[in-house]
Amino acid sequence: MKTIDIFEETYAALSSNKARSGLTILGIVIGISSVIVMVSIGQGAQGTIQSQIESIGSNLIMVTPGAQRGTGISVSAGRGSARTLTQDDADAISKEITLAQAVAPEISGRYQVTSKGKNTNTSVVGTTPEYPAVRSMEMDEGSFVSAQNVLSLSKVAVLGPTARDDLFGENAEAIGQKIRIKSIEFKIIGITKAKGGTGFGSQDDMIFIPLSTAQRFLAGDTYVTTISVQAPDSESMSAIQQEITDLLLSRHHISDPTLADFSTLNQADIVSAASSVTQTFTILLAAIAGISLVVGGIGIMNMMLTTVTERTKEIGLRKSIGAKRRDISLQFLIEATALTFVGGLVGIILGWVVAFFITYFGVLKTQISLFSVILAFGVSAGIGIVFGYYPAKRAARLNPIDALRYE
Repeated sequence: MKTIDIFEETYAALSSNKARSGLTILGIVIGISSVIVMVSIGQGAQGTIQSQIESIGSNLIMVTPGAQRGTGISVSAGRGSARTLTQDDADAISKEITLAQAVAPEISGRYQVTSKGKNTNTSVVGTTPEYPAVRSMEMDEGSFVSAQNVLSLSKVAVLGPTARDDLFGENAEAIGQKIRIKSIEFKIIGITKAKGGTGFGSQDDMIFIPLSTAQRFLAGDTYVTTISVQAPDSESMSAIQQEITDLLLSRHHISDPTLADFSTLNQADIVSAASSVTQTFTILLAAIAGISLVVGGIGIMNMMLTTVTERTKEIGLRKSIGAKRRDISLQFLIEATALTFVGGLVGIILGWVVAFFITYFGVLKTQISLFSVILAFGVSAGIGIVFGYYPAKRAARLNPIDALRYE
């Protein structure tokens, strides 16, 4: 049988019952589009989380306090909330870790902040002039906290754009205005550029003041809640992290690393862990959507078995005039594959459109990759072959004499 004859016969067979063929194709369309949409949602979530983590700084290592509850216990308690890190620790890291490009200690907490007729509850961060470089932050207006501000315990503040809007109105002129934190008046000297995101606390909704001022007037102590260290490149992050760990263990007179009263977080490790979670999430979504593909494949098998029964006499006639088993099998296999091919193509287009509108209307951020499209298309073709194989073989095995006598 010539190739052109096979395709002409396939078209005639499928178009003879358009409603049944259309409904069978619909099952594949729903399955393929579901897989593409679900995978795009998972990959979009992965990209969003990764960008939010990377937005907190470049090549960043974060040192946070933590205290053990009893000897021999492997789980630290109070991680990040204990008071085991001080300004002296930050100074030691800055002086002795020569590879570190910048070190920015900070002390943070949530406070009720008021201005003229408005108030908000937000995060107030006491820090040093190195903070913008370490955390990849830029100024939109005014200036950031200076070394002189830290030395003189100045009552000045830098607002994130969200905090500015909450206290003074959207895009209001805030430079030179006054705010009150714990009944203490601060003068606004700068506004940071918007970065967006909510992971690990949005910098857009923060207020920055001198570290010494925060320690004296807000915390009443000299401890710090985080020491952020910037590495020159990603390759040196692990080495610097180990140097920081060794230095602080020595300073805190701790010989057993498992009893450390602090922890170090490598930004690359955070990204890797988050990516692992989102990849698992993506696979789970794809697996759930893949169930509909199996259902669609069963629909194809059911239709092809019905078609074989309806065309029994035709099969017997073809065999009687010389058609081989291979020709009959190939014909029905191509019909099944054609159904999934068309359904896969329409499903890819539909999935792409749905994913686009999910992002367009701001429901979720989606990201369609070429791999997911190729995978979906390959799966659709595979389903046609797998679920069309049995009906095709059944048709090829029919006895021509019995087929001609079939009523």
